[in-house]
Amino acid sequence: KDQGFVIFRKAFNTVEAQTIQDWTVELTESPEEPGRHWVYHEPSLVDKELSLINRIENMTPFHAGFRILADSLLPSVAQLFGEEAILFKDKINFKMPGGDGFKPHQDSQAGWEVYAGYFISVLVCIDPATHENGCLQLAHRPETELVGPEWEPLTESETAKMTFLPVETEPGDIIYFDSYTPHMSNPNMTARPRRLYFATYNRLSEGDHRAAYYADKRR
Repeated sequence: KDQGFVIFRKAFNTVEAQTIQDWTVELTESPEEPGRHWVYHEPSLVDKELSLINRIENMTPFHAGFRILADSLLPSVAQLFGEEAILFKDKINFKMPGGDGFKPHQDSQAGWEVYAGYFISVLVCIDPATHENGCLQLAHRPETELVGPEWEPLTESETAKMTFLPVETEPGDIIYFDSYTPHMSNPNMTARPRRLYFATYNRLSEGDHRAAYYADKRR
């Protein structure tokens, strides 16, 4: 409530963290088929001819493990909401070696408020995330909620008074942050991937919008 995010170290033990890593490999090796999870790619910053996987999303309906993971986070997210929660969207940001970063932004800038008024996302660390490989960087939530216009990253003038804190994490660590919390990350110029899972929830009282969100996004 004070800053827009909270960090929970070792939320999952070593065995559980390894299981999540195994599910990630399993998902990555699954064939890309219409009507199933979505796979995104980006050109490498090191070799423009090289295509890197940079995100997989909408996997919960098609992968039992990630469905278990998303469900396991519901009680803690409900505690933060003060009422029952429901899954809105899910993804893994891969950030392979040579993968680009993300400019400062607030998640609600992406048109989410068409569906509900407030969201909480949970980051689950899959690989060690360091300052060098592009860990998440968070700034305190502003009092004005949305700072910039929808569909645009935050400008230098909008972030001038913000301090972004690099949050290095280990597998099994999790971070809760809300849809007004500014965040960003740098490119990964190391030799190791930096994979992070994100599940986003809204209050159950505001409805189940996951199917509508993905249908709209596909269009």
